[in-house]
Amino acid sequence: MTAAYDAKALESALEALRQRPVDPADKGFTMLAPITCAELVDRKTSLHGGELTFPLMVLRESKLAGNVATMAAWCADQGVVIAPHGKTSMSPEVTARQLRAGAWGITAATISQVRAYAEVGVRRILLANQLVDPAGIAWLAAATNADPDLTVLVCVDGPENVDLLDRALAAHGATRKLPVLVEIGVPGRRTGARGHEPALEVARAAAAAETLMVVGATGYEGVLGHGRTDADLEAAAAFCRQIRGLGLALRDEGLLQSPDGELLLSAGGSTYFDVVAQEFAGVPGSTAVIRSGGYVTHDEGLYGHATPLPTGGEPYELRAALEVWGYVLSRPEPTRALVGAGRRDIAFDVAMPIVEEIVAPDGSRRADPGSVTVSMLNDQHAFLDLPADSGLAVGDLVRMGISHPCTAFDKWRLIPVVDEDDRIVEVAHTLF
Repeated sequence: MTAAYDAKALESALEALRQRPVDPADKGFTMLAPITCAELVDRKTSLHGGELTFPLMVLRESKLAGNVATMAAWCADQGVVIAPHGKTSMSPEVTARQLRAGAWGITAATISQVRAYAEVGVRRILLANQLVDPAGIAWLAAATNADPDLTVLVCVDGPENVDLLDRALAAHGATRKLPVLVEIGVPGRRTGARGHEPALEVARAAAAAETLMVVGATGYEGVLGHGRTDADLEAAAAFCRQIRGLGLALRDEGLLQSPDGELLLSAGGSTYFDVVAQEFAGVPGSTAVIRSGGYVTHDEGLYGHATPLPTGGEPYELRAALEVWGYVLSRPEPTRALVGAGRRDIAFDVAMPIVEEIVAPDGSRRADPGSVTVSMLNDQHAFLDLPADSGLAVGDLVRMGISHPCTAFDKWRLIPVVDEDDRIVEVAHTLF
C-alpha cells in the first residue's frame, strides 16, 4: 500500500491554516480578530492577558505530545500499528502529530471525514463503517481514479452492502479495486455480520465483485462496554478471537485478495486496545491495526477510568490534555455559583465536567480537591455546588476537565495549544 500521508501536502495545508485570519465568530478569539493563528503564536498570547474571551477550550502541549509519543512507543513494543480514529479531534494539527509519530493511517467514521482528511494530505484512510450514500461513492471512485497514492479501505457486513457498493462503483467508472474489510459484529449491537458463517458469505460476495478486493477482517469490541473487570476483558478477547478466526478463514478459503498476500486485522477503541494487541499481534503474514482515538487527549472521566495505560502507569501513561476554562459569572446563593461554560462548550454526554483549578484575577491559583462540583449544565452555564464558606468569587477563572473528548472537540472550530505558562504555542483547527 501507499504511504500514510503526503508530507508536502500536509505541511502546505497546515501552513494555510496558520495564515488563515481568525474570524470574529470563532469562540475565544472574538476580540482579537482579525489576526492570523501564526500571529497569535508569535505574540505568545496568554490565556490570562485580557485578550481572549471565555469560555475557552485548550489543549495542553506537554500532555498532547506525551500521549502521542506514549501510544507510538506502546504500539511498537506490542507489534501492532495504529490508525487513530480521526473523529476524535477532526483536527489537521492533531492528526499531523499522530502521522509524524508513525501512524499507519487515519480512521474515519463517515465518507465526509474521509474526504476532509484526504484534502489535507492523508493518503491511507480506513473508513470503519459501511458506505452506501451515492454522493460519497461517486466521490470515492473519482478520487481514487485520480490519485493512485490515495488508499481508502471500507467495511462491508452484508451481501446487500457488497452489491450496492459494487454496482455504484462500477456505475461511476472506478478503475481501481476498493480494498474492503469484512466486519463481524455482536448480536443486538452495532454493524457487522452476525457470526462467522454469515461473515464468510459476505467475504465470498466481496471477493466475487468486480470492483472490490478483500484485504482482511475487522470489528469493534467497544460495543461490549467500558469496564475492565476480568469478565469484561475476556468478552473483548473472545470477540477479537472471532475477528482473528474470520481473517484466517479468508486466507484458508482463498478469499484474501491483497496484492502482497497481507492479512489486515483491525479493531480497537480506547478501552480494550491492549486486548486487541494481545489477540492480533504475531499472526503470521498479517498486520494488526488498532484504531483508538481517545488516547490522543485522554480525559478525566470515561477513558481516565477505562484506559489500559493509566496516568502514572509504568513505563507508559496517558494524561488528560483537554481543558475548558470559564469565568464565574454569578454567585447568587451561598452554595451556588454559575460559570460561563455550558452544553455548547463542554462535553457532557458521559459525565459532568470536573473542576480542577481556580485562578483569581490577581493570578493566584488554587487546585480544587473536589469541594466544588458541576451538578448541571444549561446551554451556556455550568451550575456549581460549593461550600458556603468557599472563596470562589465572581471574576475567578475555573479550569475544568472533561469526559469523552470526541464530543468536546465538535463544539469548537479553533483550540489553542498552550504551554505550562498558559501561552499559545499552536492553534488547532477542527474540520467539522
